[in-house]
Amino acid sequence: MKVLACDGIHEDGLALFRDAGWDVVVAPAPIKDPDVLALALADVDAVLVRSATAVPAQALREAKQLRVIGRAGAGVDTIDVDAATARGIAVMNAPDGNTLAAAEHAISLLFALARHIPRADAGMKAGEWPKAGLTGFELEGKKLGVIGLGRIGGTVARKAQGIGMEVAAFDPFLPASAAGKGSVPLKTLDELLAWADVITLHIPRTKETTNLLSEARMRAMKKGAYLINAARGGLVDESALLTLLDEGHIAGAALDTFATEPLQADSPLRANAKLILTPHLGASTSEAQQAVSTILARQIIDFVATGAVAGCVNLPPLTAEAAREVGPWMPLMSSLGRLAARLVPAPTRLEITYAGRTEALDTRPLSRLLVAALLGTASGRVTPVNALQEAAARGLTVAETLGGDGDGFDRLLKLRVIGEHRTREIEATLHRGPRVVRLDGVEIEFDPQAHVLLLRNEDRPGMIGLVGSQLGAAGVNIVNFALGAAGDGQARAAITVDKPVTDEQLATLRATPGILSLAQV
Repeated sequence: MKVLACDGIHEDGLALFRDAGWDVVVAPAPIKDPDVLALALADVDAVLVRSATAVPAQALREAKQLRVIGRAGAGVDTIDVDAATARGIAVMNAPDGNTLAAAEHAISLLFALARHIPRADAGMKAGEWPKAGLTGFELEGKKLGVIGLGRIGGTVARKAQGIGMEVAAFDPFLPASAAGKGSVPLKTLDELLAWADVITLHIPRTKETTNLLSEARMRAMKKGAYLINAARGGLVDESALLTLLDEGHIAGAALDTFATEPLQADSPLRANAKLILTPHLGASTSEAQQAVSTILARQIIDFVATGAVAGCVNLPPLTAEAAREVGPWMPLMSSLGRLAARLVPAPTRLEITYAGRTEALDTRPLSRLLVAALLGTASGRVTPVNALQEAAARGLTVAETLGGDGDGFDRLLKLRVIGEHRTREIEATLHRGPRVVRLDGVEIEFDPQAHVLLLRNEDRPGMIGLVGSQLGAAGVNIVNFALGAAGDGQARAAITVDKPVTDEQLATLRATPGILSLAQV
């Protein structure tokens, strides 16, 4: 077996591979060119990366031997997980190994902001005595808003409480019912931004969280507040941040991660005196690098030797026998989990029914995969291995039922997703490929893996033509239009389109007379 180690993987992890008889090849520098990486992956069984070497789909095109991509850390946003899954490549991470290092770095940035430490140090080394203008503020009694209360965010919250700060949090993956159950009170994002003296980010970068702190949201922050991002680049609109710093609405900010890394030499961020910048040092401690390398090495060695799955973001735990039976269901479970998450944000209960012929179906890995997708596997934050534990921790009850009428289908999957203000029902099968066959009791058939618009409209003539004309004018081609009458004067439709619809196009469609609601999934 052969492993390629990129980005300075700690020697302790590489020693475990050598002890297991693996051939270890160490890349002398991060591999930035996908074509060069593709050549390097052509004859290896596993590759280890940190954040410097990205693994896009292009780099996997010749990776016929590659079985595992290992991320020595938590975030897998630099790895094309979907492309790896399509090629049967496991993607593993080691999220627990750098928790303390990342949390401590966020706290160090908090102190640096409060006391202007970088500016004071630079002035002293320039031969100055820069005391004037560097009056700081005390942290005790100040309000810290933590966005993301996972492993790292929770650790930051605990340490901030220890120095006397008042702490509250917003977590998009926690239902509102979880508020008050822990030591950190939960607020809505708008409430948190208006309340906090300092905001610190500890969430993954996903499609939903990209530019979470937009100009509008940063303007909703308390005037004179401070901002820390030691999580992932792209969570903050960097251009808008500069504007608000110049205006004085935000008093200062500290960034360890950036939308483009390495940060460009001519980036305007470098010239702003109110910004503290560090080059993605969150996990850069010797203890963290040693921990993530050994954790990852053990996971990969066990996976290749025995088929055991741990720390894997794209595969449920499976035996070889179970894999043959459940394999065809796996893409459907992932897509249904993502669909359910869009239909019911922060659900409190998920009811899964496997109806029809289920005697040979091991549903446990399927349910884990579904729950992981519902909670957000794309971020690497929840995997099928820990999905049920994470669900319990987040206040999501998962109930599973086997058997019952398949309603004419060999096997029929029924989901009931319950939130605090809404309940949605989805029925799906593998008949003629992965298909949703009913939504909220209305017969509508569509592929949940495609680009789909879910429409609720008045049940009257001309609506299909009206919507079709709007999409056609926007240059969007309709692949399939499934319509069902709800029996209440309304109709439901699932419109499969050939490409995502922009926010502006969605807004135009929503404003069309007769359209009651429209969501893109």
